[in-house]
Order: sequence, then C-alpha cells, then structure tokens
Amino acid sequence: MLPVVNNSILQVEEKTYPSNTFSIDFISNKITGFVDEKEAIKQAIFLILNTERYKFLIYSWNYGVELEELIGTHPDIVEDECERLISEALLQDDRIKAVYDFDFKRVKDSIRVTFKVDTIFGVVEAETEVSL
Repeated sequence: MLPVVNNSILQVEEKTYPSNTFSIDFISNKITGFVDEKEAIKQAIFLILNTERYKFLIYSWNYGVELEELIGTHPDIVEDECERLISEALLQDDRIKAVYDFDFKRVKDSIRVTFKVDTIFGVVEAETEVSL
C-alpha cells in the first residue's frame, strides 16, 4: 500500500505586528515611556549601530554591526567597507527596506558616516562614527 499525500496548498497569512517599544533616554539612561513606528525605528537603528556583532552573547548573531574590525585600516578602505557593513547590519530588521546615500567626513581619528534609511514608516536620516 502506498501513502496518500495531500497536495493542497497551505494558506499563509502574513501579519505585521506594531513596533511599539520602550523609549530610552540615552542622556539620562532612563526609560521614559513608549515609542512606536518612526521613533521606534530610529531607536532601533541607533542600538544596532552601537552594538558590536558577536561581542555580546545575549544578542543573536544577526544583530549588530562589525565596525570594530575596521580599526587600524586605511581610511579609504574604511569608507568602502562601511557601506557594506552598515547595510548588512540594518537590513536584518524587516522594517528597513534600503540603506543609501552614504556620506563620509574625516574627523581627526575617525570618520563620521551619514546615510539615509528607507523604512516602512518613511525615510530616516542616521549617522555613526567609525574609529580609525
């Protein structure tokens, strides 16, 4: 006797959950309420860019950015690699659609990187600083 296989197609429903999260005041180091949508994604971008990937066991290996590996390299290489590393880190978040329009400015022993992030809530401008 041969097994009978049901070849019907499964119905998959995609559900989007709210991005409601705690609002962190980084100056006073306190939680000051809740934020949602665009403000929540701004906070998520800040946290991703300030968390080194693979360094903290509490985070998944998909969370954070790998900018510390650029310390000590030539500034031209840093500029080339920054685009790739920042894009890879931020695109792990399913609310982010694209990272583009990178601009680099050398400041003493670091490079200030500004860029735009296209999210499901609109365009967000972000920046980070990479040590040389």
